[in-house]
Amino acid sequence: MPFVKRDARTPPAPDPAPAFATLLEDLRSLEAETRWRAARSIGERAEAVPALAAALDAEQEPRVREAIMTALMRIGTRASAAVVLPELRSDDAARRGAALEVLQALPHATAPFVAALFGDDDADVRILAVEVLRGMPADAATRLLCDLLKTEQHPNVCAAAIDVLAEVGTREALPVLEACARRFAGVPFLPFAVSTAIARISGQEG
Repeated sequence: MPFVKRDARTPPAPDPAPAFATLLEDLRSLEAETRWRAARSIGERAEAVPALAAALDAEQEPRVREAIMTALMRIGTRASAAVVLPELRSDDAARRGAALEVLQALPHATAPFVAALFGDDDADVRILAVEVLRGMPADAATRLLCDLLKTEQHPNVCAAAIDVLAEVGTREALPVLEACARRFAGVPFLPFAVSTAIARISGQEG
């Protein structure tokens, strides 16, 4: 029979995790550290998306914004992707980059928004939308980028799409790329980019 000391004590139980309602309140705290901890603790709760959206809109501390974006990425729903999308229009390059990273990590949640992004009046937003597709399955990315190239008028947006197709495109893109090269024959860098993309997709490069 094992010997047990009379004064042996049960170690104290760890503090329980903060209640969900408390975490929501903490997202609005005046203390950045408290907001940061709340954002890191709430990333498994889909019902937290509205509170995270409000927090992201108001947050000025980069470290806390990063935690909020990570929480939205961990939730990974269409609703959380919708919260991140407006960040693509930010004047802050770091915020645009963070949004792009989140959206690339959520291809299925982001896919329903791609067509609207491709129709945006801002060419820079369309270019970022093209970059989002790097995280999508090759067949889906190819179809979406081909649809874009058939109608896109801005050469820089087309160049971005061609660059992504060179990385993830399937042979379905080849006739669309050839048509794009003909349409932009007067833009020297585009036909060259198309030839590079076709070579990579066809397995002929190098």
